[in-house]
Amino acid sequence: MKTIGVCLSGCGVFDGSEIHEAVCTLLAIDQAGAKALCCAPNTPQVEVIDHVKKQPAGGPARNVLVESARIARGEIADLSTVKASQIDALIFPGGFGAAKNLCDFASKGAACTVHPDVERLTGELLKARKPVGAICIAPAMLARIVGKLDLHPKLTIGSDRQTADAINKMGGQHCDCPVREIIVDERHKIVSTPAYMLGRGPAEVFEGIGKLVAEVIRLADAT
Repeated sequence: MKTIGVCLSGCGVFDGSEIHEAVCTLLAIDQAGAKALCCAPNTPQVEVIDHVKKQPAGGPARNVLVESARIARGEIADLSTVKASQIDALIFPGGFGAAKNLCDFASKGAACTVHPDVERLTGELLKARKPVGAICIAPAMLARIVGKLDLHPKLTIGSDRQTADAINKMGGQHCDCPVREIIVDERHKIVSTPAYMLGRGPAEVFEGIGKLVAEVIRLADAT
């Protein structure tokens, strides 16, 4: 049985993982007969958003690992403890948390930096020739990592020109892609899909994510 790492970034589209995308990823992994290993960095969230008012909320700060555990039903690992040898592939769901908590693309664009443990584990996977999947906005974060590794893979966030240009500037090769489809870089074993960058609802988002998970597992089988 393959073990697929799923790196979460909190709980909620505006300040953490996009919950539909995360759950669709976990469902597709389970349907494929693989095992998910959920993980997240043990670090404060950049901000907390009131998802009704869609604006910053008052109150105490929140922790990315603690919030991500809500999606993982409590079964989650501190990202700092996860090694490439423990998993056969790694998938990043989207949501603003991927662009705020896993990196700072949301505020710095192409000049962003990536959380050290995210960068470390992703680099370990790529060097071991194990596949990496990125959903929604997560390919922008991945572009920064692969650009530093001088890999220049094909990636997609759908068709948003500003984000696509940033991906190209960081070292990726952006390819436009509809929500129900995926972009596969066979050479580097990287798979991406737009999900809610384009999606109008969970059905079409799940179709793209299902294809991404199936392709990630296929590439893991070929490792």
